[in-house]
Amino acid sequence: MAYAASSLAEAVAFEPIDGVYTVGNTWQCTKALLFEAHLDRLEASARYQRIPIDYDRQQLRAALRAMILASEFGDVRFRITVPASRPDTLLITLEPYDAPDDALVSQGVRCVTSGAERRKGPSAKTSDWMHIRAKLQDAIAPGIYEIILLDESGFMLEGASSNFYAITDVQLYTAGSGILAGISRRIVLEVCRDILPLCLRAPHMDDLPGLQEAFLTSSSRGIIPIVAIDDRPVGDGAVGQYTLKLRQAYEGWVVDHLEEL
Repeated sequence: MAYAASSLAEAVAFEPIDGVYTVGNTWQCTKALLFEAHLDRLEASARYQRIPIDYDRQQLRAALRAMILASEFGDVRFRITVPASRPDTLLITLEPYDAPDDALVSQGVRCVTSGAERRKGPSAKTSDWMHIRAKLQDAIAPGIYEIILLDESGFMLEGASSNFYAITDVQLYTAGSGILAGISRRIVLEVCRDILPLCLRAPHMDDLPGLQEAFLTSSSRGIIPIVAIDDRPVGDGAVGQYTLKLRQAYEGWVVDHLEEL
């Protein structure tokens, strides 16, 4: 099916609902971060969905690299999708990649919580969630950057397209289960060891007044500070020092681990 779309977000409407996918980006045009981990998760998601995925990793790397060079975009954000109806056909979508605006880091972002939707299988990155998430994001008010998903008991699990973290009493909290463990999340869990203790427990809505800092992560954005949740300031409503320390450590880790496709 031929179609035209100006972005990965717009192309979601043409993506199969029944499938699995992964999203990442490149640096210096053709360098990627933890690309093998992206493919590991893609395959794990396919197994969870009982999709008989069959492909050659080196061929995929070569195809993605060739598409990046042919596009002349420079750095790209890419999505690799495996349709359940055609598991032998991998769909690759590209768009130009720009790092998050400096203002997002210096000023932080505002988020809202929602218990209306959650991933059916949180351990798998399934295509149906792209379509559900698009509808959720279309409904949020201007100025809201992300939706934090709640479980039925009010625990803040993850963002609609990110992982969620909170800091209180000099300790980092993030859900240990019931979430999609992002590629960027594994970096945070590694670099935080030298900065502050980690507790794999999701913060609860009742904890919100006492949160000192909060942030989200995704492969394409790294660490983005959160300064307000549901119109309530996080801490003093400014970007926190531990968040910035973690972000600096995260970016250093990325530079040290980039590899050519």
